[in-house]
Parts: sequence; structure tokens; C-alpha cells
Amino acid sequence: MVIIRLARGGAKKRPFFNMVVANSRSRRDGRFLERIGFYNPRAAGGEEPLRVQLDRVAYWQSQGAQLSATVSRLVKQFVANKEASSSNTSK
Repeated sequence: MVIIRLARGGAKKRPFFNMVVANSRSRRDGRFLERIGFYNPRAAGGEEPLRVQLDRVAYWQSQGAQLSATVSRLVKQFVANKEASSSNTSK
């Protein structure tokens, strides 16, 4: 089974997560098929906290990939922020 989940990176006490497509039997930070985004919970100032390639998420879901609970929440958050920013720029 293929799953879209977060793989932890970064230093101690400074987490950084890559959003990856991986086989569910692989380890959390182990082998993955594709990197489709990132999440930086400690982003400050002008840093980008979240980036997701929505077209690749849609592709992998069409191939039967499941989203983890956290990734599902982050994708919804990214879409909401993207829609909010596009509506602000159109005014």
C-alpha cells in the first residue's frame, strides 16, 4: 500500500518535515518514491511554512495512495490559504 506521509528532518529541537509518497512498510524516514512538498512548523518571518504540489497529490490519490491524518490536515490548510491569498489579490 502506498501512503503520503511526513518524513522528519532537521536538527534536534528544530523539526522540518518532507511530505513524501512511500510504501507503508518503509520506515518513517526511510525510502520513499517521491517528495511532493514540505512542512516547516518553526517557520518565522518571511519563510514559507508549507508547500504542497497539489497536482502530484491528486495523481497519487488516483493511483490509490492514502493520506495520513496529518498530511490530510496540512493539504486542506494549504488549499484554504491558497484560496484566501488568491481572493485577496483579485480585489
